[in-house]
Order: sequence, then C-alpha cells, then structure tokens
Amino acid sequence: MDTCKAFRIFNENNKIEGRIAEVPVADPGAGAVLFKTAYSSVNFKDALAATGTGKIIRNFPLTGGIDAAGIVVSSGDSRFKEGDEIICTSYDMGVAHDGGYAEFCRVPADWVVPLPQGLTLFEAMALGTAGYTAGLAITLLEQNEMQPANGKVLVNGATGGVASLCIDMLANLGYQVTALTGKDSEHAFLKTLGAAEILSRNSLELGSRPLEKTMWAAAFDSIGGEHLAWLTRTMQPSGVIASFGNAGGIELKTTVLPFILRGVRLIGVDSGFTPMALRRKVWARLATELKPRHLQDIASTITMNDLSGYFGKMLKGETRGRAVVRIS
Repeated sequence: MDTCKAFRIFNENNKIEGRIAEVPVADPGAGAVLFKTAYSSVNFKDALAATGTGKIIRNFPLTGGIDAAGIVVSSGDSRFKEGDEIICTSYDMGVAHDGGYAEFCRVPADWVVPLPQGLTLFEAMALGTAGYTAGLAITLLEQNEMQPANGKVLVNGATGGVASLCIDMLANLGYQVTALTGKDSEHAFLKTLGAAEILSRNSLELGSRPLEKTMWAAAFDSIGGEHLAWLTRTMQPSGVIASFGNAGGIELKTTVLPFILRGVRLIGVDSGFTPMALRRKVWARLATELKPRHLQDIASTITMNDLSGYFGKMLKGETRGRAVVRIS
C-alpha cells in the first residue's frame, strides 16, 4: 500500500486539467486519520476546480474531490479506530488539501464525522456537501421561524444537487414547495421529488419595482444575481431566504426596502467550515427526519474514469441531481 490511484489536478503550461495518477499513501501521523475511500461525489465546486473555470485550488498538483466517505485504516487520534465508517466533507478538501478522488485519504481528525446510524457510505455521498448544505440551510431557516404554516417555499435552480435535495427534504417535512427551473424537460422529475408547483425560469417575469407582489414565506437560492434580487422583492413579511450558490452571478442589486419594510431576512449558508457540533447535528438529521425519500432517484453512480466528462456536462448545465463516484 505504498501508492494508490487518484484523480490528480495539474497546472501545466498555464493549463489546468485532471487525470488519474499514482500517488503515495502516507501514514496518518498524530491528529490525522487515514481511510480507504469507498465513495466520493461531484459538486459544482469540484467541476470549477478540476477545469480551472474557477480559481478554487490553491496548491498544484492536488487530488480533487471535496467529499469522501470510507473506512478507517489507521488513526493518529483516539476518537477514531480501524474499521470505523466515517464522512469527511468540505473544509480544505480538494482546495488546499488532497481530496476524496483517491483510493486512500489522509485528513485531520478534526474534519471527520462518524457515519450516523441510518446512513450507508453510498447514501452519505449521495448527500455529500450538497445534501449537507441543504440540511444546514433548512436548519438555519427553521432557527429563523420558517415553518410549513407560514406559506409557500420556493426552491430556485431546482434540478441542481443542493436544490433537488432541498425539495425532497422540505416536502417530507410538510412544506408546500414551488420549484423554479430553467429546464422545462425536468418538470416530471421535480414533481416526483415532491414539488407542489413548478415555475419555468424561461417565462418568469422578474419585474423592476423595489417591492413586488408578496409570494413566498421562505426561499432557497442557488442562483444568485438577478434571481436572488427578485426573491428579496417578492418575499412575504418576515420571509427568510437561504443563499448558497452563485450559478447566475455573484452580483446582488437590490434595495433596503424588502429588509426595512417587510422584515425580510437573507441568510448566508457556509457549509465549508461549520462548527463541528452543528455539523454533527445536521448529519444526524440527514440520517433521520431530513433523509430524502428519493435519494436513489436523485443519485447516479460514476467512476474516476468518468470525472472529466461529467465535469464538462455539469458546467454546461446538462446534469441533474447528484453523481456519486465509486472509488473502491
């Protein structure tokens, strides 16, 4: 076990691309855990990193993959032992630290979450950072008084990994979910997940007034840009918005009126460095009341050999749901 296969990302002659390579397998050392990777997953951030479309990776070469789940081989921390099933997502995985696209992963023990009872390793990666972000967003909005009785909940960018999981989770909790998507061919899929209503982004009138007709008690936004601005203008009084993506742009042009006249709350969702107590709480919920009913429909399986092609499709908006990467 001196070396293992990994999807390694290189910056050569000012061109960023990934390929499978042999990498050393290091002993964990004090305060770290070495585990055999069973599954990883594909997030939008992974596609940006591996193609150089986004300036994600800080050190080259680097093993990609911001998610991993597997079985502990050896541990330099007393909290974990050989044979433990674990999850490691986000932090600096696949950014400044070798990530989950490798047969073996070595990570700081402080990043590791024990696999909760009620989840398999495959299910943990069908969720991955996307599912964790969805669960965290729901938890944060519930802390800000979101409840089913308040009214309709809109999920924007509905076929994306985080958003599709949000729809399933919210519907299972009893929320009346409206899915907003630019993919008119996916309406049946969104209905299957539990969307009560579907809006097409292709025919949506955003309006231009500082305050538009009130429509939503809560909203989950993975798009940003003008669509997030529209959401601020269409929230009900005391409405809450979770912002966790920027597929439509990083700019936000709005006014203070939704916030000071309707009490709208815009809540940022940072899944990267959540305190561990909250992280474990969310993962426990993902294994119980937040566990999606249609996880098998949302997730598809690929291998490391398929990664480069899948990244290209994801960046073109040609994917839906979640891709689980079978590592070993």
